[in-house]
Amino acid sequence: MTKDDIGVWDVCTNTALRRASRQLSQLYDDVLAASGLKITQFSLLSQIWRSGDASLKTLADLMVMDLSALGHTLKPLVRDGYVELVPDRNDRRVKRVQLTPLGLRKQEEALALWTEAQARFDKSYGKAQSEALRKDLNLIAASSFADTYRSG
Repeated sequence: MTKDDIGVWDVCTNTALRRASRQLSQLYDDVLAASGLKITQFSLLSQIWRSGDASLKTLADLMVMDLSALGHTLKPLVRDGYVELVPDRNDRRVKRVQLTPLGLRKQEEALALWTEAQARFDKSYGKAQSEALRKDLNLIAASSFADTYRSG
């Protein structure tokens, strides 16, 4: 076997995961296109809905994003009126993230499309395999995994 016989994704877990993630994002984006949202935006709206009025820091931690990347992703959602940042009642330096009524309607609209995208994935990949994959990916995304990894 020569270096031309394999891709870097055949030997690097990170590259394989990022490559698969790009393809899956493109597929979900295609299904969500009618809503005007990308899968990244839909996921963020959905997590904001699930989290209530989480702080920016809490939301970033849940999404495993740094605050700068979260701010970049939130910017068009704020601009379009789907999300608002409000000061915390007890500490005005802390910003909380909330869906606006328009954002809630957009999330609900996109949810129907996401349900179709998820059903297509489950059908293509297998429902049990899909559940197992999410379980494995959630393990990798956990802070305890990062701690173990960093400790060598």
